[in-house]
Amino acid sequence: MVFFAILIIVAGGLAWIRLAPSDPADWHVDPKVTADQDLSDGVRRRIPDRGDTLARLHAIILETPRTEVLAGSPAEGHVTYVTRSQWMGFPDYTTVQQNGEVLELWARLRFGSSDMGVNRARVTGWLETLRAAEAE
Repeated sequence: MVFFAILIIVAGGLAWIRLAPSDPADWHVDPKVTADQDLSDGVRRRIPDRGDTLARLHAIILETPRTEVLAGSPAEGHVTYVTRSQWMGFPDYTTVQQNGEVLELWARLRFGSSDMGVNRARVTGWLETLRAAEAE
């Protein structure tokens, strides 16, 4: 009996992680990036904008598996994406905003207190792909 109760609690928790609504009012916010930072729950980066950098980065981000736009668009100069982990479906949010001649990126987790470097690795991969495309 206790086993089934625990199983139901765990299944309910996993369902909540996968099905919890993502309110743009909570996640589509100004990243307020003043410097590059590696955080326990995510990462903040500033990169130079060369005029079409946001549009090119947007295309790269959308190639990431399990990633979709939550709110905004490159035309607005402000986009928030949701990327879900493969097995558990944990949502991570990445906001990219144009601020003058720089793009500000803020990637962070929703559940827990440490993302174990997942957001840093994802953002680093996006920026490396962007730099490689610029070098061609």
